[in-house]
Amino acid sequence: MTSLKNDRLLRALTRQPTDVTPVWMMRQAGRYLPEYRASRARAGDFMSLCQNPDAACEVTLQPLQRYPQLDAAILFSDILTIPDAMGLGLYFEAGEGPRFKRPISSRADIEALPVPDVEQALGYVMQAVRQIRKELNGRAPLIGFSGSPWTLATYMVEGGSSRDFRKIKTMLYNEPETLHALLDKLSQSVTDYLNGQIKAGAQVVQIFDSWGGALSSAAFAEFSLAYLKRIAAGLIRENEGRQVPLILFTKGGGLWLEDLAETGADALGLDWTCDIGRARARVGHQVALQGNMDPAVLYAKPAVIRAEVARILAAYGQGAGHVFNLGHGITPDIDPSHVAAFFEAVHELSAR
Repeated sequence: MTSLKNDRLLRALTRQPTDVTPVWMMRQAGRYLPEYRASRARAGDFMSLCQNPDAACEVTLQPLQRYPQLDAAILFSDILTIPDAMGLGLYFEAGEGPRFKRPISSRADIEALPVPDVEQALGYVMQAVRQIRKELNGRAPLIGFSGSPWTLATYMVEGGSSRDFRKIKTMLYNEPETLHALLDKLSQSVTDYLNGQIKAGAQVVQIFDSWGGALSSAAFAEFSLAYLKRIAAGLIRENEGRQVPLILFTKGGGLWLEDLAETGADALGLDWTCDIGRARARVGHQVALQGNMDPAVLYAKPAVIRAEVARILAAYGQGAGHVFNLGHGITPDIDPSHVAAFFEAVHELSAR
């Protein structure tokens, strides 16, 4: 493999010094970019784009071509590739988001689910990872990712996005053993999937626990945290002679930072409701921290964006272990020039 020309992200995630604070952005390859919209129009629909390794490689690299400050590429894919590979019939409805033709409603449904073979059922993802690594040619590290077992289960039981999580919470409280059977199968699938990405060339992996914050503290410990620990213990943590860091991002998980820091992850992603300085005081040197600007700041004038970057850098304070990011994914209607102002501000202000 080609040697890495920019290893800031890997250094920061393992709490080593860097010349500037590294920066990347959740959903950095997305609809705010006109070049992405053109690629998606050519592909026909979102899943066709995800399942074509050439197209996935192309859109993964688009933000790096536009923004030289970026310190990482993140695989262009979707968190729902695993349930799709399990045969649930993923599709996307205009204005409604992801849907499943065959949602999970019983123990029998769960027992019928396969644990996907990553090179067969998810081979298009592995091929995309290999192509992206080749095209990056060492310019920056590649981040692979998956949804968490709890987050995947919410979509699989609800049949799509949900505001109240009524179906899965009914299962959680009435039939906890049924939900554990699903989470057990998903934790094995996520472990296999991330290890497959690492073998294919991903140099960092992130788990998106997007709906962890919808749980009570007791339910989070039992139905999400326990499975995150299991995955962390089962991952390949060294490849190509370097550590492969694991980032956990639980949206709404600020209450549980100390517990998340004990999972075996190298870094925790923070949403924008957390004060990053207080978070650092709580977890100490146990983990690096990633985040955590409110994505809505990118609607503001460049001077305002710059001031908010400065505030977050100051709140984190001196020392290693900070990766600058948004507190959630960028929204589609952001001006790309505001994104440039954001990235420029992170490098320029952190260098001081």
